[in-house]
Amino acid sequence: MDWSLLLAFGVNGILVGALYGVVAMCFVLIYKATQILNFAQGEFLLIGAWICWATIVQFGLPFWLGFLVTLVFMFLFGVLLQMVVLRPMIGEPIISVIMLTIGLSIVFRSAMNWIFGSHVRSFPAVFETDHLEILGLNVQMPYVLSFVLAILVVVGFFLFFKYSRMGLAMRATAFDQQVAQSLGVSVERVFALSWAISAMASALAGVVIGMVNGVSSSLAIYGIKVFPAVIVGGLDSIVGGMVGGLIVGVIENLAAFADTQYLHWGNLLEIVPFYVLIIILMVKPYGLFGTEDIERI
Repeated sequence: MDWSLLLAFGVNGILVGALYGVVAMCFVLIYKATQILNFAQGEFLLIGAWICWATIVQFGLPFWLGFLVTLVFMFLFGVLLQMVVLRPMIGEPIISVIMLTIGLSIVFRSAMNWIFGSHVRSFPAVFETDHLEILGLNVQMPYVLSFVLAILVVVGFFLFFKYSRMGLAMRATAFDQQVAQSLGVSVERVFALSWAISAMASALAGVVIGMVNGVSSSLAIYGIKVFPAVIVGGLDSIVGGMVGGLIVGVIENLAAFADTQYLHWGNLLEIVPFYVLIIILMVKPYGLFGTEDIERI
């Protein structure tokens, strides 16, 4: 067995898994606040990556400023989307809202293809060096950046929900919307903020992936690719989203190692997360950290 190659796949799994975890937490954030699965989450990554690319390449802004502009844009985009499109759907059947998010995903992806084209576009060089040596391995700098940002996002989420007034309001709304509203919490504001934060954090992941693989409509696939991590961790657990992302990232890369060295199936990396999803659902239907919903008849 090539232990150095196994280590390389393992480290890559942790770095990629941290990125999956950020996107998974975005899923969970919207679900906790609104009980809605946002199937346009992958398109948030795509929009954020294209906006950042445009600010850097077409408008000539430095990367750090273009990145900040992207985050602000996506925050406002999330608020506007919730106020204009999703707020009128409050009180409607959940399946109707989910179908709306599927429709939005198609609209957003088509709009990005119309505006920027369908060809892969690369980010200009951002770092002075392309790689950083970790445990004797050369790791691409965007993955190092993604891991650092993922830690900052987790810490930021923890502090926000633990100590801020709006964070407490979001936790109360996730627990019971009617009770939270009776206590003076603006449920509509909570909904708007949850979509805004989710869009902004998704854009962060989209920019990092775009720096590694280039920006194209294929970025949107990560919305579905991360879904097993959401289920594994638990739909209503922020911590579970990050843990699920790390688990899926590591297992995915270990499967790729086994495939390249021994099995030679060619597609194990793509399908193994969904095998993990099925097994977890059979053993723990609410995920590793999800809250069990027990109904008495």
